[in-house]
Amino acid sequence: MKILHTSDWHIGRTFHTHSTLDALHQVLDALVEVVRQRRIDVVAVAGDIFDSAMPSAESYTLLAAVLREIKQAGATVVMTSGNHDSATRLGFQAEWAALAGVHVLTRPEQFLEPVTVPDEHGPVHFYGIPYLEPALVRHLSVFHGPAGEPLKTHEQVLTVVMQRIRDDLAVRGGRSVVLSHCFAAGVPAAAATDTVRDITAGGLDLVPVSVFTGLDYVALGHIHGRAHLTDRVRYSGAPLHYSFSEAGKPRGCWLVELQAGPAADIEWIELPVPRRLSVLTGEIEQLLTDDALAEFEPDWVSAILTDQVRPLDGIRRLQKRFPHCVTLEHRPAVVVDSDAVSYGERIDRQSDREIVAGFLEFVRNGVGQSDFERDLVAELLTEGDLRELSR
Repeated sequence: MKILHTSDWHIGRTFHTHSTLDALHQVLDALVEVVRQRRIDVVAVAGDIFDSAMPSAESYTLLAAVLREIKQAGATVVMTSGNHDSATRLGFQAEWAALAGVHVLTRPEQFLEPVTVPDEHGPVHFYGIPYLEPALVRHLSVFHGPAGEPLKTHEQVLTVVMQRIRDDLAVRGGRSVVLSHCFAAGVPAAAATDTVRDITAGGLDLVPVSVFTGLDYVALGHIHGRAHLTDRVRYSGAPLHYSFSEAGKPRGCWLVELQAGPAADIEWIELPVPRRLSVLTGEIEQLLTDDALAEFEPDWVSAILTDQVRPLDGIRRLQKRFPHCVTLEHRPAVVVDSDAVSYGERIDRQSDREIVAGFLEFVRNGVGQSDFERDLVAELLTEGDLRELSR
């Protein structure tokens, strides 16, 4: 059986105010072509289908189109909800969708109802675990511990869930695939985005990889970068780049081919990158004139300017060469240390001209007035003095 593992589509997400719908549709069209050419049997989508709990009409239209194309290409779909999804909205009419071979698993207790897909070697059971926030499921008896105690962490919840899945599998027999949306301990730092690292502060969301032992394959979602935790436990990452922290990281999905026994062949399938992400560093004149940077002109660009003084209207100037420059950070290569004296001490017994000159030097990282600025300040202060005398 050939399974295509993907996750974190985040339909409806914007990239620095720009819609990603068209780019994501292009990438998912390529995924459908993989389904068609490689004769995929099951597409497993491990959560965060939408980016918002209230998706737009255009987001629903894109999802419907992609699911229809996957089905027409000959695959069954099994998908779960992630922490970005509204389980209720995503799961609306899931009962009817299942009749067409699109299985949307969003109810907390639904992990006990595997989707079974047979092949020539027997059944393969797909256990979909929706994102389970402990505070929202602890009232359900199915999520109580062995002694009836409520569960407080994601690790505790998934430990109980996985044990029940293994118990169920022991009765059913056959091969098994689990879909789970979580942050598994052991994820390489390079695979985790800044956002994911922030929401796991304190370790409350961390789940040991050992929780997932005993399965033929575990398709994880939640991390936007590809990650190989064990031979049988992997993240596919998002199909599209959603932040500059992901620049340069591959986009794609895992093709898992289950054999008759415990063996499985696993292959990484690259997906296209509609527009590359590039981070450019240097002084603004270098970025605007260096011929070696021409290859980055079509990219999404994040510019880090190293000029000693922050250039005026920098992003507008950069966008003349890099139309898709969307962020700018001033990180001067030379930083002038300011003394620790107070403002009052700095201006004590100084003339107005000296105060203005000192202020400009302070806010411009040690660069003082130009001749033009010095003459202009002198002219303005003189006019002010004359107006005072004429009163």
